[in-house]
Amino acid sequence: MDEELYIELEDTEWKYDFIDHDRQIVRAIVCDENNFYFVRVKRNDDFGKATLIETAGGGVEDGENLSDAIQRELKEELGVQVKIVCKLGVISDFYNLVHRHNINHYFLCVVLSEGDKQLTQAEKEEFQLSTLKLSYEEAVEEYEKASITRLGRLIARRELPILRHAKRLIDKKQVKN
Repeated sequence: MDEELYIELEDTEWKYDFIDHDRQIVRAIVCDENNFYFVRVKRNDDFGKATLIETAGGGVEDGENLSDAIQRELKEELGVQVKIVCKLGVISDFYNLVHRHNINHYFLCVVLSEGDKQLTQAEKEEFQLSTLKLSYEEAVEEYEKASITRLGRLIARRELPILRHAKRLIDKKQVKN
């Protein structure tokens, strides 16, 4: 496999005041033979009103290892069981608006089976989380469309390099079910 990416990004959308906490996050580029899996997020909060595409994932719980965390998050948000192919890398970014430093651990995962999601009430009601199954080209287009918002630009800057890295690995036929 290729080496892992490590990227450090700054929040150029909101003014920096201070950062008061770090958040360990797991995220995944999830694929099957035909599609990549993402979540669609609709939000209207401090970050503004926006409909966005994002990789599935979330915070690592106390005492949880990264592999267990990504399996749990993908089951909750996408309803899928996956095989972890490899770690793609780490992207360090900031959300100045909420004074947070995000340490995003990205994995490439292949879907083994699909089942029911286990979304929280907030994910259902506040974010209206839904699953998107897209081709690589459709996913890139979705990130570009979402970049009209400040948060959409932050997310696209974080996720497009990882998506491109995963696509290169897949194209090299290094990823198998």
